[in-house]
Amino acid sequence: RILFGDGTSASVYRETVVEGAAVDDPAVLFVEFRLRAVRGRGHTAFRAESLLNTPLFAGFPGFRTKLWLRHDAEGRYRGIYQWNGAQAAEDYARALWWVLALVCPPDTIHYRVFPGRYRDDVLNNPGTPTGAAACEDHDAWWLPRPAASAG
Repeated sequence: RILFGDGTSASVYRETVVEGAAVDDPAVLFVEFRLRAVRGRGHTAFRAESLLNTPLFAGFPGFRTKLWLRHDAEGRYRGIYQWNGAQAAEDYARALWWVLALVCPPDTIHYRVFPGRYRDDVLNNPGTPTGAAACEDHDAWWLPRPAASAG
């Protein structure tokens, strides 16, 4: 279970990894979205269906890993990625936005790219990742928090 700075939390339900791929220009990507009209058992169906989407992002240049998170109490899904190259992560996130806009209210789709960071370092040493001060909003949906701060 990962806690976030906005007070929500979500558990990891899958990890996708490109085996043996080097990361010499690390970047962490956080993505958040809320699906239209998905409630109750629809979340289970979405998680099962999402497996079919794996080849779409795993083939993007620079993709290394993704943690798939279940929906939080507000119905928002998150993905936490490791990329090789911040520009590759940004390109993917912009392409993903257009796909998600077909099934999500556009104002619920958000992402943040943090160059020079490794995913596991960000998750194991929560705090403000480099570059976070430049974010347009400060709602902290993307900011992992240590379990002790769960309140």
